[in-house]
Amino acid sequence: MSDLKGKIAVVTGGSGVLGSNVSEGLLQAGAKVVIVGAHQNKVDATLERLKPVAAEHKTEVFGFVCNVLEYSEIVAFTESVRSKFGRVDILVNAAGGNVAGANIMDDMNVFDMKMEDLHKVIDLNLWGTIYPCLTFGKIMAEQKSGSIINVSSMAAYDSLSRVMGYSIAKEGVNALTKWLAQDFARKYGEKVRVNAIAPGFFIGEQNRKALLNDDGSLTERSHKVLNKTPMGRFGDISELNGIVRFLCSDEASFITGTVIPIDGGFSSFSGV
Repeated sequence: MSDLKGKIAVVTGGSGVLGSNVSEGLLQAGAKVVIVGAHQNKVDATLERLKPVAAEHKTEVFGFVCNVLEYSEIVAFTESVRSKFGRVDILVNAAGGNVAGANIMDDMNVFDMKMEDLHKVIDLNLWGTIYPCLTFGKIMAEQKSGSIINVSSMAAYDSLSRVMGYSIAKEGVNALTKWLAQDFARKYGEKVRVNAIAPGFFIGEQNRKALLNDDGSLTERSHKVLNKTPMGRFGDISELNGIVRFLCSDEASFITGTVIPIDGGFSSFSGV
């Protein structure tokens, strides 16, 4: 696989677990990476961890604070990146995640959901992807090249219990990905591509309590997940890096509008 030396990559949610992991993978491939986060302390901590990786691979990592839900901030941030680097080759939209208040637990029903929490989870995952796609996509359209990678979820494949709002938002991300892919290719050329990855089940801070008991044993929900996962295990977050690197590379030159599962076979198996 070709390396990404000289490429400029922007990773929203870059100070989070998924985003910082993807950023590390891009640095290892030689790209210059701009991580974006909502909180200065988290951005600074991520930079501290990633700078040695950048130095090892003879590239650079930069950090910016920006709220992806504020369109005016995203516009200003996009122009700052253009001013500093002159171009943007890669955008990974890793900002997102579930909102606990939008979950519908077994002892609740859908009518119990607080509307403000439903708005929060849809805004974070959908609008937090739409805004960067449009502002950085405009740069890519003007330079007639670039690769956008959005982050979907298994929640967009099947109606997973509890996470109605998150599922709706990630379905929207899939639709956005496909729509922009055809529009950009037809109007701005075949080298402007938009794809998405759909991670399966990885144990992280957000879902740890849902998947692990206090003693570290698997919860009932974990057993259900693993029973429907042919590989019979949870993923490791680093297993996202190969597909991201591939979709950013020239080897993926004829791939656009796809949503690719990284799920150990979860989406392919009925459970029977």
